[in-house]
Amino acid sequence: MDYEEAVCALNTLQTNVSVLDQVRRERSELPELQLQAMRGFLHRTGLTVDKLDHLNIIHVTGTKGKGSTCAFTERILRDYGFRTGFYSSPHLVQVRERIRINGQPISKELFTKYFWEVFAQLDATKDSHGVSMPAYFRFLTILAFHVFLHERVDLAVIEVGIGGAYDCTNIIRKPWVCGITSLGIDHTSILGNTIEEIAWQKAGIFKPGVPVFTVKQPDRPMTVLQDRAKEIGCPLWVCPDLEQYESGAGPLSLGLAGQQQRCNASLALQLSKIWLQRYRQSDDQLAAPVVENRLVSQATAFKPSPIMVKGLEATEWPGRTQTLRHGPVTYYLDGAHTMGSMQACVHWFSQEIQQEESSNRGPVIRVLLFNTTGERDSAAMLKLLEPCQFDFAVFCPNITETITENNADQQNFNVSVENMLTRCLDNQISWQSLSGTEIKQGSESELLIKDRLPLLANIRTHTLVFPCILSALQWISQGRDAVLATAGSPYLSVQPSVTAKAEPLREAAQVSVLVTGSLHLVGGALKYLDPSLAS
Repeated sequence: MDYEEAVCALNTLQTNVSVLDQVRRERSELPELQLQAMRGFLHRTGLTVDKLDHLNIIHVTGTKGKGSTCAFTERILRDYGFRTGFYSSPHLVQVRERIRINGQPISKELFTKYFWEVFAQLDATKDSHGVSMPAYFRFLTILAFHVFLHERVDLAVIEVGIGGAYDCTNIIRKPWVCGITSLGIDHTSILGNTIEEIAWQKAGIFKPGVPVFTVKQPDRPMTVLQDRAKEIGCPLWVCPDLEQYESGAGPLSLGLAGQQQRCNASLALQLSKIWLQRYRQSDDQLAAPVVENRLVSQATAFKPSPIMVKGLEATEWPGRTQTLRHGPVTYYLDGAHTMGSMQACVHWFSQEIQQEESSNRGPVIRVLLFNTTGERDSAAMLKLLEPCQFDFAVFCPNITETITENNADQQNFNVSVENMLTRCLDNQISWQSLSGTEIKQGSESELLIKDRLPLLANIRTHTLVFPCILSALQWISQGRDAVLATAGSPYLSVQPSVTAKAEPLREAAQVSVLVTGSLHLVGGALKYLDPSLAS
């Protein structure tokens, strides 16, 4: 069976919505009760929890920046010559991106091989154990552990999915070091409605005697982290500002843009340093970590090695503060999906656009391409984006194209198309309310793709709603993006009034497009804007 068949089989496990509902109902129960099922799934594939100890794991949680922190850490240790494993979520274009070896997504052949090995073992034992197959994310977590052990990585960098205490990655017993990135409000129906509840959940990955490093946190969540560290018995260290490290050659340069990446880089330096120290000591030299009397200690800034400096600068993590220049059209892509990350995105975009426009002669058009998922407050995030003074606000669901053949990697069976389009229309109304633009009666025009769902492209002054990501990008670029042109000619016919609306896009010297609100949206855009990610 080929890769596409493997992904289609994986998609049958997409029960995330029901799993999340179950987690909400069981939130008051001990994490061990929820993780017991995960251990059972692992055992049915021939692995045991103690085997995971051999992966020399770096376990990272947080609300924002955990993927970037993992990317920095993995790159540094890979540059030291170690064979690295890296498990992250979600994927942007292809699901195999979630499982990386030496920084690269595992090949289609490798994914297919290991997928069917694990799938067959679970499928063959489901009746005898009186349980069904694991859900989508649980299966991928088991698959990642399976791949890393069989491919004999020197270490595995594991990014938590949601929370910490209840997350299925938390079957890890003995990580070498844990990290916590910036905390904020997200996934409230699962993690709790307050920052203190969320901090408690994140601290669920703490293990006795295992050092924990955190970026600076507000007082309330920091107090929770301190209490949890004392309760569990592990040392907790707060990372210094990146400016405090002695580089010897000016400020440290980062491969990822944005001010928020500086605290992520500092955390990565501390995680890398402690992992290297542990690696260089034999088992008999390792003393049990001692928790200092103080509830929290300040980690010491040090002079990063040349390998560390190079690793930070060479780090790549697509879809996060990423810029792609395609002739007169420049795309700014950031998967910000929380209030804190959106504030950072706005700050980054404002700086980038100011520099870009200062060097341009002629009119510049700003376009927002936006969508959100789940329980997130779209209106609040749009309010943060409103000062960016966009000329057009475009909304679309996280559907790459309306024709879904050969697109198994980005199929989502948990949300109906109607619900996704309804959210887009709600986002459009929120934007109109923020911009103070009147909604014109009779301005909606129904579009129909033959033998497909009825789709809407709503024209309300400077806002439009498109049925998929490809149609939105094609309209925004107006044929001026040579890379996007390889995706094929626009197949979505629009009324003349919509075409006329795009005249500024055709005449502008520069079109600047911010794609944000959802990593799934950014991933769908990158499928067409960076075809190498889909190959």
